[in-house]
Amino acid sequence: MTNLPGALAGARIVGERFVHSRRQQNPEGRMPLVDHLRELRNRVVKMALALAAGMTAGLIFFGQAWHLIERPLCSATIRGHSGCRTLGVNQLVLNGPLDAFYLRVKVALIVGVILSSPIWLYQVWAFVAPGLYAREKRWGYTFLGAALPLFGLGVTACYLSLGRSMRYLLGLTPGGVQNLIQVDAYLSFVIAMLLAFGLAFEVPLLIVMLNLAGVLTHERFAKWRRVLIFGVFLIAGAANPSPDPVTMLILGGACAVLVEAAELLVWSHDRRRARLHPDPDAGLAVDELSPLPSAGRGRG
Repeated sequence: MTNLPGALAGARIVGERFVHSRRQQNPEGRMPLVDHLRELRNRVVKMALALAAGMTAGLIFFGQAWHLIERPLCSATIRGHSGCRTLGVNQLVLNGPLDAFYLRVKVALIVGVILSSPIWLYQVWAFVAPGLYAREKRWGYTFLGAALPLFGLGVTACYLSLGRSMRYLLGLTPGGVQNLIQVDAYLSFVIAMLLAFGLAFEVPLLIVMLNLAGVLTHERFAKWRRVLIFGVFLIAGAANPSPDPVTMLILGGACAVLVEAAELLVWSHDRRRARLHPDPDAGLAVDELSPLPSAGRGRG
C-alpha cells in the first residue's frame, strides 16, 4: 500500500515546482485581455448577487428600515407638533399610485447597498489588487481599514443631527403656509446628508495618505493649518445640503477634530522618517556648503 504521508509530500513538491515554473514564465503575473474581461464578469456577477440578496432583506424588513429613515422627522417637534401625524406640518405624503411601490424599491436598494458593501468592496479590491506593488497594497489595506469606520462615524453623526435639521428647516415655514413633504424629496435629502457627512469624515484620511505618499509634510501642514481648518468648514458648508448653521458647525467641528488627530499622525510619521532617513542638509546655514560630494560639478 502506498505510503500516504510520502504521497502527500510528493504532491506538495510537484505543486510548488509547477507554481515556481509558472512564476518564472510570467513573473509580473500579467493576464491576457480576455482573462481580464472574464475575471471582471465574475466579479460583477458576485457583486450583483450580493446586492440582490441585500435588496431581498430590505424588502423583507422594509418596515424597520423605513422607521429608521422617517425617525429624524417624526422625532422632531415642529411648530408644536411631532410624530409625523399633522398634515401641512410634518406628515410625509405620496403623490401617485406607483409611489408606494417605488419607495419600497428605493429603500430596498439602499439597504442592499449597505448590507452588501463588504462583498462588493472586496470584489473591487480583489480585481484591482493584483496590479499593485506591495507598498501600494499596504497603503490600500490601510485606506480601506480606516475609510469604512470613518464613513460610518460620519453617517452616525449625520443621523443624530438630522432631527435638529428638520426642526430648523421646517420651522422656517411662514404662517399660513403648509408643508406637503413628498416622500421622495425627503428620502433624497436624507441620503444626500448621509453621504455628505460620510465623505467629509474621509478628509483626515486623505491628509494622512498624502503624507504617506510624501506629498504633504508636517512642516507644510503646520504652515497652512489655519487655511486647512477654514477649508474644512468651507467644505462642510458646501457639502451640507441643509443651510442649518448648527448642522454645519457640528459637521465642521467634528472634521476639525479629526484633522487635528490626522496632524498628530503626520507629525509622528515625519519624526520617524527623519530618524530613519536623516537629511544631510538639516541644520546647515543658508551659505554653508553641504557635506555631500558635489565637487567637480559646475566648474567651467
